[in-house]
Amino acid sequence: MTTTTNRADRVILYNIGWQQFENILQDLGEHRAARIAYDDGTLEIMTPLPEHEYYKVTIGIAIDDIAEELNLEYECLGSTTWRRESRMAGVEPDNCFYFQNVNAIRGRLDLDLIQDPPPDLALEIDVTSKSLNRFSIYARLGVPELWCYDSGELKIYHLQNDEYIEAHKSLVFPNLAIRELPKLIEQNRTAGRLAVRRAVREWVRKQES
Repeated sequence: MTTTTNRADRVILYNIGWQQFENILQDLGEHRAARIAYDDGTLEIMTPLPEHEYYKVTIGIAIDDIAEELNLEYECLGSTTWRRESRMAGVEPDNCFYFQNVNAIRGRLDLDLIQDPPPDLALEIDVTSKSLNRFSIYARLGVPELWCYDSGELKIYHLQNDEYIEAHKSLVFPNLAIRELPKLIEQNRTAGRLAVRRAVREWVRKQES
């Protein structure tokens, strides 16, 4: 029996089988604002708010700019739907990236976690207080690093023994003080997006010099 919990920005469905989950994904389609997370029968469908989208885009672009400044090859796959039936887990991150495994997926558009590596880095923006805990989902999908932004703070988590442990440094950018990014963004936010991007690039150059 399927039960439902409703809030203004989300719907949570319980007792959803895997085929039901796949059918809902198909019905929702790819061109939508809503984001999903599936954890062993519980499905959350969430509509992001403007604040959520601002930080999702801004931190995502910052990652792009950092990679370019460091001359690191990467792929960004945004809010791709990652899922594995055998682990009853599925999620659409706010953004995700390949760095360490970029050569394994370069140019590919047909990725499947049964045979391909998961993203090396996933970004979650928590300003909307997501109801469904994403950590166990990402752990079962094998994503090695999570960045979680909430209320002006960026936390980094590494996957160790199937659990996420908070860390001070990023596996992707080990030489950068990544947790300083929110402060940098806030210092330049009112000046506009180009000012933020210039500040991020200068920040990278100073740390690398």
